[in-house]
Amino acid sequence: MNTKIQILIADDDSEDTMLIREALIENQIENKVQRVENGEELMDYLKNTGNYSNKEKYPLPGVIMLDLNMPKMDGREALKEIKGDINLCSIPIIVFTTSSNDKDLNLSYKFGANSYISKPVTFSSMVELMRTFSNYWLQTVDLPS
Repeated sequence: MNTKIQILIADDDSEDTMLIREALIENQIENKVQRVENGEELMDYLKNTGNYSNKEKYPLPGVIMLDLNMPKMDGREALKEIKGDINLCSIPIIVFTTSSNDKDLNLSYKFGANSYISKPVTFSSMVELMRTFSNYWLQTVDLPS
């Protein structure tokens, strides 16, 4: 398991974030996890500006789990901005959302999302999803450094 890869969760729902973290723990996934609550914070984090200016404390993540429906700058806008930035575009982005709207799915891939996953409803489903996530994104694929 590649514990060096940091996971960045961009989601305004603290309960969803807690479930993700607990499901990661349940799967004994020890990667460092950071969280931002909206697209503006996500961009500050990725560009090391504002409250996220400390590059050692806030290094570029190996993968981003991005919710679409967030305040200030939503996930759609953030995705488009990240994938349009030469310094950030290689970071894999997994859209992780409650939206099952075909328009959101199609736009996410059009803007460069690497995966689109609907959030599971039960904790057991979340645990299974995080196992699959870990097997693929943290153990199988080679990610850019």
